[in-house]
Order: sequence, then C-alpha cells, then structure tokens
Amino acid sequence: MKKLLWFFLVLGALITACKPEGAPKEPPKDYYAAITENTDYDSLLAQKLGSDDYGMKAYVMAFLKAGPNRDLDSTAAAKLQEAHLKNIIRMAEAGKLLVAGPFMDDSEIRGIYIFDVRSIEEAQKLTETDPAIKAGSLVMELHPWYGPAVLPLLVPLHKKVEKNSVVD
Repeated sequence: MKKLLWFFLVLGALITACKPEGAPKEPPKDYYAAITENTDYDSLLAQKLGSDDYGMKAYVMAFLKAGPNRDLDSTAAAKLQEAHLKNIIRMAEAGKLLVAGPFMDDSEIRGIYIFDVRSIEEAQKLTETDPAIKAGSLVMELHPWYGPAVLPLLVPLHKKVEKNSVVD
C-alpha cells in the first residue's frame, strides 16, 4: 500500500513537472477565496449596486420568442444573428444589459435578457434596437423582475473567463 502511495505521488510530481510551456495556468488557489471569503455586509457596495435590505433590486427580464419572420436563407440568417449579437454587446457595454443567452432547446422561447433598467418602457426602447426584433425574427415579452443586486458584477467577471468573443 505504501509503495502504491509513493507511486502516485511520484507520478503526480512528474505530470506537474512535465506540463507544456503554453499550457493554461491554474488560477492561484486563493483566487476564489479572495472573492468569497469575506461575505460580511458591505453597505458601500450595497449602495453602489442599488441594493435593498435583502440584497435585491428591480430589473426587467425579457423573454425572446420566435417571431413570425423566421424563413431567411442561411446567409441572411447569419448576418441577422451577427447584428443581433453586436447589439447585445453594445447594450452590455452601455451597462443596460446584464445577462443574455439562448435556451438550448428548440422551444418557442429562444432566449432571455435581463436589463438593468427601472421600467418596462426603458426596456422596450432597448429591445427596439435589436435587429432580430426589427426583422420580426424575434419578439420580446417583458416582465419586471426582482433579483440579486450583484448581477452587474457578472459582466466584469465574465470578461475574466471569456477567451473568445461571439463576434470577433
């Protein structure tokens, strides 16, 4: 048993030592801890994020649904999708869109947006900038939503793990 333990220790050391130069590096073991170890209430952060006493705030959630005009040829559909993605990035960079993503099944609801806005009307104006909405490929269903006030922190964290942009 002792020999087997030593074998695995030596094997582990060899694997670690032989890691190729360009291999991805592991984040420091304390990386996650540095972000999560102090979970004490932070009144300044809560105020900056617009949090209520429960750590929550109001957003507007959009359900992107299949629209009536979905019969584009593959070239036109690809161009429309690229314009749709560029608009998503534009809204995110403006700080208005916090979460966006498609559903992975083939249902009528194609994806979601979570807008960092206070009203349905403001979210409606933003959705009207979406080329897929303009083309009738998608339609939006908007709802006020009460969610975690920390959602705006997802955008900079996402940048830390995004190796490639969806529109390079």
